[in-house]
Amino acid sequence: MKCLVTGGKGFIGSNVVDALIDAGHEVTVIDNEYSDAHDQFYINDKAKYANQDISNYELTKTFYYGIDVVFHLAAEARIQPAIKNPLNAVRINTLGTATVLQCSREAKVDRVIYSSTSSAYGFNSAPNDETQPDDCLNPYSVSKVAGEKLCTMYTDLFDLKTIIFRYFNVYGERQPLKGQYAPVIGIFLRQLANGEELTVVGDGEERRDFTHVSDVVQANILAATKDLSEESFGEVYNVGNGKNYSVNEIAAMISPRKRFIDARPGEARITLADNTKIRDTLGWQPTVQLEDWVSKAVDSVKTGS
Repeated sequence: MKCLVTGGKGFIGSNVVDALIDAGHEVTVIDNEYSDAHDQFYINDKAKYANQDISNYELTKTFYYGIDVVFHLAAEARIQPAIKNPLNAVRINTLGTATVLQCSREAKVDRVIYSSTSSAYGFNSAPNDETQPDDCLNPYSVSKVAGEKLCTMYTDLFDLKTIIFRYFNVYGERQPLKGQYAPVIGIFLRQLANGEELTVVGDGEERRDFTHVSDVVQANILAATKDLSEESFGEVYNVGNGKNYSVNEIAAMISPRKRFIDARPGEARITLADNTKIRDTLGWQPTVQLEDWVSKAVDSVKTGS
């Protein structure tokens, strides 16, 4: 299988690239190293790389020819930077996705796997299932959900097979650690390593469903390789464990030292995935338990290993 991964040097994308290479697939990556949240970008010597902006149709369209499956992970993936610069979020997440889809359509790509976000659920009651209405609280979720609508439209109107994943708070190996807007588990582990207090936003009682990156990778591989009915495409699927934790509970797993900082606008109070649909359609199920992974990560920080 010949694959194209957008954002393939980043956290989730590089893990997808490695899994594809390990399975014997050919991989091309489009990634302009936009994100400033990473300590480093990740390169697999067996993949091909193009340092281009996904929203630039003229400079990227040729990379899609001969590709079987596109994994679209490139994004402005953080809420607060999107609030500060909505135009940039829309350019990358909405125009960028439209460009990926149009290039895929013209090149006759078989499938496009789109990485979206549980932020689409906003203040919907938990557990969150795919039939709930969108409740976008910030430019990030608006721009990502617009990308979802484009995927569904390209399936319905142009017969391009798309799969839309809503990820619930992905964590794990290669997670971003830099800056105040990195994912919370990465921030806490960085602060533990530096001997600092953990900074808890608001009252710390916000609850999140956390999903290990290896389980996200497995969802992508299944979506690309499984024989699916036509009705399965253009659909949204939750990728989440189906269990949530408060930020205070996460902090307690990592360090007793914490301090509270001001709450942030535009963020949901509770997320919790109903993952019935992806289990039934793709046969996917989560395999990594948060408590086990965090315990090992904390031990690694403390021992310096």
